Amino acid sequence: MSKSKVNSEAGTEADPGVDAGVGAGVGVGVAAGSEVGAAEWSGRDLHLELAGTGSRRAGLIRAIREAIRTGRLAPDTPLPPYRSLAADLGIARNTVADAYAELVAEGWLTARQGSGTRVARRAAPVAAPRPRTPARRAAGPVYDLRQGQPDAASFPRAAWVASARRALTAAPSEAFGPGDPRGRPELRVALTEYLARVRGVRTHPDRIVVCSGYAHALRLLFGGGVLRGPAAVESYGLAFHRSILATASIRTLPLAVDEHGADPGESTALSGARVALLTPAHQFPTGVPLAPERRVTALDWARARGGIVVEDDYDGEFRYDRRPVGAVQGMDPDRVVYIDSVSKSLSPAIRLGWMVLPDHLVEDVLTAKGLREAWAGVTDQLTLADFIEGGHYDRHIRRMRQRYRARRDHLVTALAEHVPEATATGIAAGLHAVLRLPAGTEAKSVEAAKREGLALDALSTFRHPDAAGAAEDGLVVGYATPPDHAYPAALAALCRALRAALDG
Repeated sequence: MSKSKVNSEAGTEADPGVDAGVGAGVGVGVAAGSEVGAAEWSGRDLHLELAGTGSRRAGLIRAIREAIRTGRLAPDTPLPPYRSLAADLGIARNTVADAYAELVAEGWLTARQGSGTRVARRAAPVAAPRPRTPARRAAGPVYDLRQGQPDAASFPRAAWVASARRALTAAPSEAFGPGDPRGRPELRVALTEYLARVRGVRTHPDRIVVCSGYAHALRLLFGGGVLRGPAAVESYGLAFHRSILATASIRTLPLAVDEHGADPGESTALSGARVALLTPAHQFPTGVPLAPERRVTALDWARARGGIVVEDDYDGEFRYDRRPVGAVQGMDPDRVVYIDSVSKSLSPAIRLGWMVLPDHLVEDVLTAKGLREAWAGVTDQLTLADFIEGGHYDRHIRRMRQRYRARRDHLVTALAEHVPEATATGIAAGLHAVLRLPAGTEAKSVEAAKREGLALDALSTFRHPDAAGAAEDGLVVGYATPPDHAYPAALAALCRALRAALDG
């Protein structure tokens, strides 16, 4: 096809930006710059690199051919008006018009009056190399009964979106600038009121530092050198948290745990420690609250030794058969670092938590926090502040408390009926239960659960490697994660697994 033929097919509507003297010789560019073509490309960009030697025209032709050949420009994709592309590339409009004309003549592009210049439909890209077939992986679990995960399907989407809309509309412009490493003041003010009302925490917005969760808080406190070891930890807890301390070269000393929680009075761990990490409201994973006299013992140690208690209040909102247990922080705000997040109450995907700090630790934590890349996102902070202040957080907690209690009751009933040998403990609060098993049956129960397609945790995996005394057999079973329709089948599979392990 000759260029003159291309020009006649492209139409003759004049482009208001055509240089004098260009005339009919650039009919392709005229079509590409027509009103329809320009409208389609409004706000779009086309990335082309004019690499190689030779003229700008030849380089542009090569770049467009390559983009089409590799599939980056799909068939029927409109190209930008030659005026716009010329301005973006810093070359003459005539150069772009001539390149378009050449590519139309070669069949890479088409030009039609009213629709601009497009990638020809027959210009199919070269097939990309087929990826290697990945190695076959074992099928995942059918039912997830692991601890620590809320019901993802119950996330309050409509209320969260409404809070986001209100918060972003009302936010001052400075909210979208560098900001305060403590976190947005709206959220810190909302948390101050909420934590005082619900958890008995005594603080001021300036003593709250927003983070992304408990693990992030530990990295700031210990990895940042704010707190130094050795650290007394509960003899049952998450190995992941202990590994964070180990990475910071912090030696951990296990505190014995019994039916009254961690025991700071009967252990030598506190005598050599500078920090004590506790889960007072709901010991993880055994589920018991820290007895009042042991709270006093821990705080007396902190005052006498100049130590710090780190309080992990990971699911203190979810209680069922007991009165609310207030935070230890309320008894001595200058000796306790209180840490909480929305990972259990709302969703771990939100990535928002907070530290309530003694006044003398605030500046050290802010120094450890450092560059803004480690700060939590402003939009989620603003949204959560509105969500709390509007009462939506309280309503969500009450609704989920009822739902999780019903699930817990279903678990207890199923075990009592089918596996009475497995006793569910630590069930007055939280999102999981510990199933106490006869001695020597834990490993068999885990294997039987795997055969039933269940994902759950053995109690022994949470035990500190230096813990004294004999380990108890048990399973840690989360009852929040499975969707409602799958929960009965998950419990049936659990009972079958336990029955097979105990009878085998």
